[in-house]
Amino acid sequence: MSIQRVGVVGFGQMGSGIAQVCAHAGLDTLVREVDQAFIDKGFQRVDGSLARLVKSGRASEADAKAARGRMRGTLSLADFRDRDLVIEAIVEEMGPKKKVFAELDAACPPTTIFCSNTSSLTIVEMAAATTRPDRFAGLHFFNPPVIMKLVEIVKALTTSDETIGTLREFVTKIGKTPVVCKDTTGFIVNRLMVPYLLGAIRALEQGVATKEDIDQAVKLGLGHPMGPFELLDYTGLDINLHVAEIFFDEFRDPNMAPPSLLRRMVLAGRLGTKSGKGFYEYDEQGKRKS
Repeated sequence: MSIQRVGVVGFGQMGSGIAQVCAHAGLDTLVREVDQAFIDKGFQRVDGSLARLVKSGRASEADAKAARGRMRGTLSLADFRDRDLVIEAIVEEMGPKKKVFAELDAACPPTTIFCSNTSSLTIVEMAAATTRPDRFAGLHFFNPPVIMKLVEIVKALTTSDETIGTLREFVTKIGKTPVVCKDTTGFIVNRLMVPYLLGAIRALEQGVATKEDIDQAVKLGLGHPMGPFELLDYTGLDINLHVAEIFFDEFRDPNMAPPSLLRRMVLAGRLGTKSGKGFYEYDEQGKRKS
């Protein structure tokens, strides 16, 4: 099966990036949100991203215009009935995801493949809300999807080898690099990264070094493009707390328990760049203040 028509449920930061990547690769791309205002905001985000690609020379004006022309929005999941593949990118909570997939299952033909962009939730539990567990998998893009090259393809116990093969071909077609992993909390990257980020917070709590020196050590000593506190602020402290709670519930490993400092910062509303203050402070454009 060759994927030609893609649906993306959720048009926020991740959903808009995923949709843009698909459209840029020549695929007919339909996005769904619950309110027209969210669709409009998503397209503003896409337009800004395409403009930056053109300005940097990574895309031509013609290519950007063509990609934009392949995208359209809808408020109804029923419009996904002609999609070959549907990727869910809504809130990171199991209840809403299962509800969306149950509705999609009723709207789409049996041939449509369903995928979740979840970074930490169990794929097989979502698949159980549908009548197509063999055509259900995880498809985890990284933030920002337009730039990041990796996509984790998550194979649940019920996912068929044929579905995995189709998704490998799809991920390669949109210019990304696929890796396949089994359906376990955190998959590959977050399974390694979450304990690392939580360890950095504990090191700060214990007075090992300042946040600035820890970030500098990681960037220069390990070659990472961002330090752990820069990354925590960028991805959102509230999201990191939520993911850490999921990890701890699954593994009961003390190294995966949310540190007290992380909980307190979230309670104080210090969520990172999106709130203007996290481990660092930011201006209205999300630029870090000196």
